[in-house]
Amino acid sequence: MALSLHNIKGEVRPLHDRIMVSDMEFGSITTKGGIILPSDDGQQHGIKPRWAKVVSKGHENTDDYNVGDWVLIEHGRWSRGFTVEDENGDTKVLRTVDPTGVLGVSDEAPSDLAYYGDAIDLSGDSHRPEDFIN
Repeated sequence: MALSLHNIKGEVRPLHDRIMVSDMEFGSITTKGGIILPSDDGQQHGIKPRWAKVVSKGHENTDDYNVGDWVLIEHGRWSRGFTVEDENGDTKVLRTVDPTGVLGVSDEAPSDLAYYGDAIDLSGDSHRPEDFIN
């Protein structure tokens, strides 16, 4: 009988310098302005880095982010998700991340447009075309 690692009860920790993350977004995103940015999950084109929240760090990881920070991860530098159930019965999908794939760090949850390159300030009344060019 094969061991299933999809559902785990208890605490898990990453090995060595790896990090464990949660809250990685894979679906399509609708911006505050109503623009729908489709999901690229499983596609060969349009792949992008993703933000995730750091749940734990391996004992050898000395990088400048902490548990609770948000990290931008290069596409393909994360494992498949697995579900972990804590002592209260709450479940969370976790992924292990290669620390060399971390592109950026934020202490706050990213804005909806930060998934697609530089965040665009939509707070003003008018926008210039150059605001939307990478």
